[in-house]
Amino acid sequence: MRQLLIILSSISLSLPAVAADELSEIVVTSQRQPQLILKHAGNISAIGADVLSRVQHHHIHELLHRVAGVWIVRGSGQEHQTAMRSPVLGGAGACGGFLTLEDGIPIRPANFCNVSQLLEVNAEQARSVEVIRGPGNALFGSNALHGILNVLMPVPGDGGAASAGIEVGANEFIRIRAAVPFDEDASWFAAVVHANDGGFREQSGYSQSKLHVKRRWSTPGNDFTLALSATELQQDTAGFIYGEDSYKDPLLRVSNPNPDAFRDANSVRLYGIWTRTFANFDLDIRPFLRRSEMEFLHHATPGKPRERNGQSSAGVIMAARHSGTKSYTVAGLDLEWSDMFLEQYQSGPASGSPMQRETRPEGWHYDYGLTALSAAPFVQTEYRFSDQFTLEGGLRFEFTHFDYSNQMLSGNTRDDESVCGFGGCLYSRPADRTDSFRNLSPNLSANYRLNENTNAFVSLTYGFRAPQGLELYRLQNGQLVSDLKSENVTSAEIGIRFSSDEVIADLVVFGMRKRDSVFRDTSGFSVDGGRSRHKGLEASVGWQIGASWRLSANTSYSLHTYDFDAVGRGESFVSGNEIDTAPRWLGSSELHYEPASKFRFGLQVAGVGSYFLEAGNQFKYAGHVTGNLRVGLRLSERLSLQLRINNITDRLIADRADYASRQYRYLPGRGREMFAEFRYSP
Repeated sequence: MRQLLIILSSISLSLPAVAADELSEIVVTSQRQPQLILKHAGNISAIGADVLSRVQHHHIHELLHRVAGVWIVRGSGQEHQTAMRSPVLGGAGACGGFLTLEDGIPIRPANFCNVSQLLEVNAEQARSVEVIRGPGNALFGSNALHGILNVLMPVPGDGGAASAGIEVGANEFIRIRAAVPFDEDASWFAAVVHANDGGFREQSGYSQSKLHVKRRWSTPGNDFTLALSATELQQDTAGFIYGEDSYKDPLLRVSNPNPDAFRDANSVRLYGIWTRTFANFDLDIRPFLRRSEMEFLHHATPGKPRERNGQSSAGVIMAARHSGTKSYTVAGLDLEWSDMFLEQYQSGPASGSPMQRETRPEGWHYDYGLTALSAAPFVQTEYRFSDQFTLEGGLRFEFTHFDYSNQMLSGNTRDDESVCGFGGCLYSRPADRTDSFRNLSPNLSANYRLNENTNAFVSLTYGFRAPQGLELYRLQNGQLVSDLKSENVTSAEIGIRFSSDEVIADLVVFGMRKRDSVFRDTSGFSVDGGRSRHKGLEASVGWQIGASWRLSANTSYSLHTYDFDAVGRGESFVSGNEIDTAPRWLGSSELHYEPASKFRFGLQVAGVGSYFLEAGNQFKYAGHVTGNLRVGLRLSERLSLQLRINNITDRLIADRADYASRQYRYLPGRGREMFAEFRYSP
């Protein structure tokens, strides 16, 4: 019955941010410039300003379950883990499987991802969020492996973004935000949001602030925008609770076994976007500077070491675009420099078994610096053979060089050079070294217009990611040198899009094969050289029912399996077994009613199917379905009130379920919560 509810809640075929009869006007930026969605040869979803305004999400997972095949797993506070055509990826560098962009520029260096990196973008005040599932084309480099998420911020002079509001709600939640100026034709724009949440679990609140400022200059043939983004998070983190189905216990689910856990993070990005029009081509240059720092407690590991990491980086994205009578070509060069560091210190002895206490000593575990340089020339071109048929292809070459410097003694001893028992300390530090990686990424796709309302496409793509610094240099016992290769994936997909005055829909079937992956077993040890297979179906539909009703739904069915055999220290990996934390079914549906400009109503149902908790496929989470309600009231010409109730049935769920060290462990989900926002719009 649970599976049936999930299927029914997400019956096939994400509504774009506009009505169905405006589909031809939907614009995406998959070519680093605006392009009609019907011309995009591959899957892409765009969540526009209207949906963002209605949803007013507190956490990125509340927004992105509107996209088929995407699951952002909510952690404590603003923490999260990502799945796009993939299981929830774990391990030191698994977050490198997803490329996160702001206005087309990566928010972090390619080799310095963070599992919760989406907290560093201001999606709450964006004008659009675009999602490409699977590898990107030649314009997107390392980390565009399982998916790309591009947060597009408002542009000065485009109008419609100005507002101010205050929101209050359950668990001492309060949020204040504003976007100015109220003059739609102004040459500058500023948006700020600050939120405080007391948390529904003990000592699990957070305080978060985000700022985005833009200034635009335009002259004949030239357009230049300078942008600044900054974020800060101070969070008390709640860890796993233990025991089978413990997330259903009314006392355990609000407890916090790790009251000392925390995460403090900040980021600053300064970038420019300069476009110039010449007689035969357009030039697009995007220089950028970035800096971020993060400090947190590894509360789920024995010893609870404290980690501090950060990066300073700079680069430029350069592209020249040429449009011919039947062709369109983008050629360019991406350059990036980054300087990164990581420190890890344990202040006291570890808990647990004698082996855990002995192999996880107190003191310094890691202290290193890392400089990286990368260069990537690329070309992407399309040719229109007729009004119906377009062929597109591209090629990208990327070179990455690392210069690693260990700031403490090498090897896997304690920081005083003494040797741990049980075969040595867990933490291993390589000596100073350099590493280089070279990757070539081709893609080929075709788009065919079947009739006035229907387009079909097919896409073949090869994606990659060079190893993350954490995978190369934060080693474990038994590793003195990491010989990792670049992780790569071969992807094929075929899809169809349909649009009429009342209905818009798309359907995509995909298959992927991934090689040279790094998996983490249930004891926290890394297993490299992994392979996996991923296949499935994704569908979305939007149906405009008369003038007042709108129904949207998305669903995905996918199967993610291991494609290799290996014996890890904590578990075995068997070819054909399903990868843990990889639900077969995902989906959501939403009914929206807006009979007049003074009232609107939305009811959403979202479901996550069952999934295995470990590589042996012995333990399982049953999945869940939840409902959310929104009501908007126009109180006056400029003042509105929005009421939201999340999890309206107060369903007891686990945002994340896991099985490790012979224990069930869960991150319990929030129960029913109500929020009210007063908003002023000019």
